[in-house]
Amino acid sequence: MPPIRAPHFPFNGEHLLLQGVTDYAIYMLDPAGHILSWNTGGERIKGYTDAEVIGQHFSRFYPPEDVALGLPGEGLAIAAREGRYETEGWRVRKDGTRFRANIVIDAIHHEGELLGFAKITKDITDRYRSAETLREAERALAQAQKISAIGQLTLGIAHDFNNLLAVISASLDLLPSAGEARREVLLDAARQAADRGSRLTRQMLAFARGQDLEPALHDVNALIRGAEEVYRRAAGPITQCTLDLVDADGRVMVDAEQLEAALVNLVANARDAMDHPGSIRITTRIARPSLHLHPDAMPDREYLYVTVADDGPGMAEDVRLRAMEPFFTTKDVGRGSGLGLSQVFGFASQSGGYAFIESEPGKGTCVTMAIPLPETAGA
Repeated sequence: MPPIRAPHFPFNGEHLLLQGVTDYAIYMLDPAGHILSWNTGGERIKGYTDAEVIGQHFSRFYPPEDVALGLPGEGLAIAAREGRYETEGWRVRKDGTRFRANIVIDAIHHEGELLGFAKITKDITDRYRSAETLREAERALAQAQKISAIGQLTLGIAHDFNNLLAVISASLDLLPSAGEARREVLLDAARQAADRGSRLTRQMLAFARGQDLEPALHDVNALIRGAEEVYRRAAGPITQCTLDLVDADGRVMVDAEQLEAALVNLVANARDAMDHPGSIRITTRIARPSLHLHPDAMPDREYLYVTVADDGPGMAEDVRLRAMEPFFTTKDVGRGSGLGLSQVFGFASQSGGYAFIESEPGKGTCVTMAIPLPETAGA
């Protein structure tokens, strides 16, 4: 192996080659960081001639705040220790303007002795500013999407409440002139509209985390059986709602009222998805989840799966993946705020579990809330 030259360039072909490079500032430093050589690229990028910088410390190219932090010396120390140092940062030209630079410092050793450093600087200002412009555009798009989502939410809720208030108002207006049987129908319609409004308010509070859960140990099977008529009414007159509950201890820590609200949401969503008479099944089972499918699950823990399944049209994959996002809905304006499934997801998460959707076009939809069973004393 030929001996390594001292860190300077004689006037030969090697020197001419380096002087011909104009896109990179390539120069040599002594072990203390003083400039020993300077190429044409250095003059073009930084504005100094070789006579102005040779013998000067390379820290003159750094912004004052970086010099105060000791970054020039830190870069040399890392290169000396590890053989190479690469970074990106702001540098200063002769005229005081700043440019974004990619910097590589290679240490040159010979027989264990540090002879100096080879330093290469490339002006990447245009690339950096393009990336910044792209990031700004992405931030602006994200903000616009947030505003659009809030607008969608506001429009949907406004229509929902307007429809509910219209039912209540019309029922109250007709009461004075209605017969006894008709009065009961009108009162029932008003009560149902008020209940739907209350449920929508609970959804918004749950989504905003403005309503704290009050979990207690409940037998979920007993809760579901106790509200069976509620779920059947939510399923509507043309949809059959059935129960298939596990014959095992299904006690878990849940907020009973929020569990019922989540199940009513799921049954109502399934009903709305039906394009023909069909069936909705509420099932429970105990399972140990597969962690590669459900990474949020706790290992070595059994869960109570509470599922609402329908035989409706199912979801396309892109819809399934977004179905639990807040504000996302495929319903027409005034028929849904997009909070139902996100409320279900939030309830399951706040209960220590998770929720997931299984669906394919033409094969119906299953939405499952997985709630952890209490750990046994010996576990």
